[in-house]
Amino acid sequence: MKIVVTVKQVPDPNSTLTLEADNTISREKEVVLDPGDECGVEEGLQLKEAHGGEVILVSMGPERARDAIRKGLSMGADRGVLVTDPSLEGADALLTARVLAAAIKQEQPDLVICATESYDGSTGMVPPMLAELLGFPQLTFAKKVEIDGSTVKVHRQTADGYQVVEASTPALISVTAAIAEPRYASLKGIMAARSKEIKQVSASDLGVEKTEPAETIESVADAETRKAGEVIEDDGKAVDKIVQVLAAAKVL
Repeated sequence: MKIVVTVKQVPDPNSTLTLEADNTISREKEVVLDPGDECGVEEGLQLKEAHGGEVILVSMGPERARDAIRKGLSMGADRGVLVTDPSLEGADALLTARVLAAAIKQEQPDLVICATESYDGSTGMVPPMLAELLGFPQLTFAKKVEIDGSTVKVHRQTADGYQVVEASTPALISVTAAIAEPRYASLKGIMAARSKEIKQVSASDLGVEKTEPAETIESVADAETRKAGEVIEDDGKAVDKIVQVLAAAKVL
């Protein structure tokens, strides 16, 4: 089984995010492999261990995004593909999906694994766009994945309940953080990653041209300050007051 996992280098979640003049996130500080993508890499490795095959990491970003791919390789992935091109700077979700789709098509995978959303953008738009461009069925919000021959089955938790859905491969799945606990890279894995291939290509190599963005950031505003809660003293009528508050909030 050939498994492609999309990965992205993002600002360290433990650092304070700042914005550039154009309202995009500054990437001058320390950057790391997206935590959600780490879960995707782990799931890909577990599926490889169970069914055989290889795990290929595909990323789009600047030259230093090699470090994020190398982190996944040290976990056990087999090789990587980095699409880096100055023309892709500031790419929106659609252009990102077009570039990733072009790179993934060259691999002809059985399964594509994505995080549900990236830590920095948090739009959740790239996986469904990618599935559409690849012509793959997509199975979203996976917290458990099962493979049986050419069938992939996904267990997913939704706002409406628990679902089990399946599709034939090739397919794309987006996974949640509950899918798997990412393994730590061993010293042996870190050393082995140094010799693993990271193929670098440009947008022109893939035949992708930058077009007018399909989305723009109009403005950025601070989130509303959280208001203080109401303290209800137990004066013998506390239960009635709590019921009234819950009813007003339409919880009851």
